[in-house]
Amino acid sequence: MPSNSVALTPGLASFLKSLKTNPIETSIDNLVSLLKRRQIRLSRSCAIATAYLLLRVVSAFRTTDAAKLIERVQSVGRRLMAAQPRELVVGNIVRRVLGLIRDEAEDDRDGEFSIASEAGSDSRPLTPHGAESHSPPRSHGGQDEHMLPVHDKDILSLRHEGSERSSSRPPLSLFASAQAPPVTSMFSLLQHPEAESPQPSSPGTASPSGRFGHGQHKDVRAEVLDGIGEIIDELGQVDDQIAGYALEHIHSNEVILTHTSSSTVQKFLLKAAAKRKFTVIIAESYPNNHEATHARVTGNKEGDEENMSTESFQKPLIALGITVILIPDSAVFAIMSRVNKVILGTHSVLANGGLVAAAGTRVIARAAKVHQTPVVVVSGIYKLSPVYPFDYESLIEHGDPSKVIGYEDGDLVDKIDVENPLYDYVPAELIDLYITNLGGHAPSYLYRIVSDHYRKEDITL
Repeated sequence: MPSNSVALTPGLASFLKSLKTNPIETSIDNLVSLLKRRQIRLSRSCAIATAYLLLRVVSAFRTTDAAKLIERVQSVGRRLMAAQPRELVVGNIVRRVLGLIRDEAEDDRDGEFSIASEAGSDSRPLTPHGAESHSPPRSHGGQDEHMLPVHDKDILSLRHEGSERSSSRPPLSLFASAQAPPVTSMFSLLQHPEAESPQPSSPGTASPSGRFGHGQHKDVRAEVLDGIGEIIDELGQVDDQIAGYALEHIHSNEVILTHTSSSTVQKFLLKAAAKRKFTVIIAESYPNNHEATHARVTGNKEGDEENMSTESFQKPLIALGITVILIPDSAVFAIMSRVNKVILGTHSVLANGGLVAAAGTRVIARAAKVHQTPVVVVSGIYKLSPVYPFDYESLIEHGDPSKVIGYEDGDLVDKIDVENPLYDYVPAELIDLYITNLGGHAPSYLYRIVSDHYRKEDITL
């Protein structure tokens, strides 16, 4: 019976519950189905579901080859992104997990490189400066620094500190015979594997990006699982981290305009309301989000899908003494002249600084631009996508047209085309400031955050 009740109420909670017992492939198919049917819709819910699924995928992977793990995560990520291409946060989480794997694999490679180069430097005969004139000339196969290849010279300079630590021991050349055969550098063996071993490389030594070293592969799963756990913790704490900047941007006696029932915006306002008094004007976002907006204003959390915990919202703004005014979307331009600041939530943020937000956001941003009212967008870093909007219309999702005109008006519906866009594309020039869990940023600065969070190898999955 419990399984039937879970099956009858598909969503994030039921998916996370089934994830513990279902096989991996069943869980992947389940999330693909939920994304296609839009039974998991909100950005944070999609990000949480993706992160937990990838946590399960990585933990169940039974090989230590990082290249194969990347291929596995990429295949799962492509399926999820194909299921709902407009849900950009899914690709964001997949890219961040791929970046974790690549970083851990490169750290492993650098560790092997360091050990090999140190072994190579220890195997070279060291000649003291005083005995240099008494030593016989060496052949071209010797280890004289002036006759080494360029890369070996670089390694000698990089390892200068290590050779200084070993200078307290007697030089090896004092005990070595002048007629001893030259010792080949271990680094040279590792640097030129093609010349030494023309046979095909062993399984797991090649990678799509050619970044991983040879030989034994370190099990990077533990570090990657810790990194995914940090991403999940970030998703749970992002609103509180953003709200920590509220007192820097909201001042007493201000009139603030916002839109929809975004929990990020509401927590941001609640944080400031604890110490300051101001007025909030909320556009109801008809016809797709007006019911949730009314419930948020009154403090009724019934039907609120975004809040997964009971600690999300205990009090509405009016309970803290804040004056709240609910207006229809058509009154935005008329009231904008009295507004000091516009604070907006977003569905996703694009690489050029533009954003995809709830329908009606673009009208508010343009009205603010005309009245020279600053527009502030609050968003977690997980919503920041490396996707550039070459065709922004393809990012706009459309909903049920019956919310605009009911099906009972059959004669009217037959004569016109009714569209109900769920989201708007807002250009970057209409935004003045982004506030993320990393602080405040101008739209032109977002490309630096993209380069810090996503690797170039993972931009196009």
